[in-house]
Amino acid sequence: MQINRLFEIVYILLERKNITAKELAERFEVSTRTIYRDIEVLSAAKIPVYANKGKGGGIGLLDDYVLDKSLLSEDEQNRILFAIQSIEKIGNKDENSILEKMSSIFNKRKTNWIEVDFSDWGTDGRVDNSFEIIKEAVLTKKVLEFIYYNAYGKEQKRRAEGLQIYFKDKAWYLKAYCRDKNDYRLFKISRMKDIRILDESFDRELPELLEPKRDFKIIKLELEISKELAYRVYDEFRKEDISLNDNGDFIVKTEFPENDWVYGYILSFGEGVKVISPIYVKDVIKNKLEKSLENYF
Repeated sequence: MQINRLFEIVYILLERKNITAKELAERFEVSTRTIYRDIEVLSAAKIPVYANKGKGGGIGLLDDYVLDKSLLSEDEQNRILFAIQSIEKIGNKDENSILEKMSSIFNKRKTNWIEVDFSDWGTDGRVDNSFEIIKEAVLTKKVLEFIYYNAYGKEQKRRAEGLQIYFKDKAWYLKAYCRDKNDYRLFKISRMKDIRILDESFDRELPELLEPKRDFKIIKLELEISKELAYRVYDEFRKEDISLNDNGDFIVKTEFPENDWVYGYILSFGEGVKVISPIYVKDVIKNKLEKSLENYF
């Protein structure tokens, strides 16, 4: 496409300062006439490109030219660079070269403003490549096949058309059309195992205002949490969900998926938590504690 060639010409001129039309024509496999037409287009766009004929001549840019002087504001440049860097940090091996080129065009030093590490705390730093596989499938519109463990630990083999990677409440999800359920689903990426891309394409797009079906129900919890656990309360709950009672302990009103995980999560607060409501959740927690005690007799 011409727009790609024009961008590449500007980048080459920023790097080389001077190059012949013949060299450019050979690089892009077009005629020198086409290259001269490209130069006219760049000039019309107020990019200060020039051509000198004769020995030692060629095509060049005025000294000290950078792209921002004619097209983009300082803020727009930074937003572009930061966006490219954020994509690079979540695993796209091609983005680093683009970032280098754009930094050169804007005459800016790269700012290492973001780092993403998908390995768990306490591991040896090896990163699961599931995210990269899923992202590749979404971008290329290829069908995914994987083993999925639902909220109740049930293992199922699924084939799905990945439509969007979605981050919500400390976790990554995949919005997809599940071919096995013939409906839209929300898959938690940490529960997707043995992921592979099939040699099968699809052309489905993500519908607007889609709320994919979930394999769990939501419960509203009211918890009393000891003031000694303030570091966890402020780390793990929204400010608007937190209030204080008369003795300085916290009252937290929140919502969670109802499954074994949420009961384990409540128990992780140890003696520092008390369930206020729902009543049946109090009973479930009590039964779990009693069964746990049996292990020590």
